[in-house]
Amino acid sequence: MVKHSPLDDGDTSKVAWARYRRLMRGMAIVSLVAVVGALGWLRYTMGDALTIHMMIATAAGVGLSVMLGAALMGLVFLSSGSGHDEAIDDPFADDPDMKNDR
Repeated sequence: MVKHSPLDDGDTSKVAWARYRRLMRGMAIVSLVAVVGALGWLRYTMGDALTIHMMIATAAGVGLSVMLGAALMGLVFLSSGSGHDEAIDDPFADDPDMKNDR
């Protein structure tokens, strides 16, 4: 029997993806704050030695790292919070060897 994911339902899907987009907007603000903080710290510690290339690399590295982490964790939250994780077909459900490991 094939279990259907709650994300297959249009209303549930809209709510879950709206929550994901709201999380990503919030994390974009956090990412911006992290970039400004990192650039401020570099400016404080390096002074005039801070070049435009280092500023661009720092902004891209910090900003994209925060956003990548937020996107991946947001997808985990979306999957778990919507009930999508419970809708899988567990191939080891009837395996007696796997029951001892749980």
